Amino acid sequence: MTPVGYELGRSARTRVSRSAQAELTDDGRNPLTLLAAADEHRLRELLPLRYERMIASPFSFFRGAATVMAHDLALLPHSGLFVQAGGNAHLQNFGMSGTPDRRLVFDQNDFDETLEAPFEWDLKRLVSSVILAGRANRFKNGEASAAAAGAAAGYREAMSEYATKRALEVWYDRVEVDDIVPLLKRGRSSVPTLQAVQKARSRDHLSAAAKLTERVDGEWRLREDPPLLTHVPDTSDEGMDEELVRRCIREYRQTLPADRRVLLDRYTFVDFARKVVGVGSVGSRCWVVLLAASTNDPLLLQVKEAGQSVLEWHLTPSPYRNAGQRVVEGQRLIQAAPDVLLGWFRDPAAGHDYYVRQLWDAKGSFDTSTFDAAGLTKYARVCGRVLARAHARSGDPAAIAGYIGQGDRFDRSMLKFGQAYADRTEADHALLVEAVAAEAMPAPQASARRASTGVPVDAPLRA
Repeated sequence: MTPVGYELGRSARTRVSRSAQAELTDDGRNPLTLLAAADEHRLRELLPLRYERMIASPFSFFRGAATVMAHDLALLPHSGLFVQAGGNAHLQNFGMSGTPDRRLVFDQNDFDETLEAPFEWDLKRLVSSVILAGRANRFKNGEASAAAAGAAAGYREAMSEYATKRALEVWYDRVEVDDIVPLLKRGRSSVPTLQAVQKARSRDHLSAAAKLTERVDGEWRLREDPPLLTHVPDTSDEGMDEELVRRCIREYRQTLPADRRVLLDRYTFVDFARKVVGVGSVGSRCWVVLLAASTNDPLLLQVKEAGQSVLEWHLTPSPYRNAGQRVVEGQRLIQAAPDVLLGWFRDPAAGHDYYVRQLWDAKGSFDTSTFDAAGLTKYARVCGRVLARAHARSGDPAAIAGYIGQGDRFDRSMLKFGQAYADRTEADHALLVEAVAAEAMPAPQASARRASTGVPVDAPLRA
């Protein structure tokens, strides 16, 4: 730990004390107004599906309401210790992915909102999400709190370690799935954990092709699965046609390193279709592009729209003119082993920015609804550690460790904040359910009827 960095962190306590990090300000904002403002760039026909997913539970609402929390965080004093923040570091945005050497690692997996931001903003979102996940699992208050405190403690302990490491040691560090499975495969979460790992290992480009493609008149095509995967007519207002997609792929190619261009050049364009993903991303333009090097060598790319980060409404804007580049460069800073085919482009017709990655490539997640209290606590602690590693790569780990300190005072502040924010999220979720029932917010009619009658809404649709 460098003395200068450590003292810099300690001096940041005069900007905002560790105890003050527990505070949550209420400016009387309307969460529905904030959500509606963020919907301006989304596809209108997909908004009902977005809100159907968000009314499923307070945790689902939280996942789709990054813009609301960004607004709330911006009202608070912060440490001034900036990192490349993920911007949406909730519990379900951590998961498994494959490395170039074909190992399975555990890391953050969503970077749509990434931007330089105070380190504690990510941690507050993580801790709040753990409280909400615990409540969704009907844990006792003490059990949910213990899990959330575990996330904060995992972050603190890991950051203290990273503060003593050499820069390259921090950069090379990664969390392998084989190392965390023994922690999770106990009790109620044992079978689901092993199943999740097995599923992630099987999710490669060949299994993606087997699931998502079919032969039509002797030609490979993406299989229709409305509303999740659909071919969009050339006459749609989205403006994407085969010629434009080919042009965009050529532009994307220019953002790849030279060796990856050689790899991409082995493939030719076959088909494309629109895909609906996630909770927070529903309504954003997203495409699957099918390429092939031969009849038995397919490659599926995910092409996802990148807009302004919700953090940019409150902080210094990204230095990149293309929002897709903002996402890619942020992911490369945050992840230990990012996708080898990450790139970006701008649609020259409509002006939308996109980033590109492989569709699957051993991607997977753990279902926190299957965890018992002990399992959630261990999982949250691992997420805290992974978050600390990401912040240590782009920020000053000694300064952050100096600010946090060795004791649990900062942990307790994070926990208190998380509890208060979970309460606020439940109130915001109730407002959305009422608005959907009154048809003041877009949602499928079936969802509106279930919300208005008090019948529990179905779990979120698969991504």
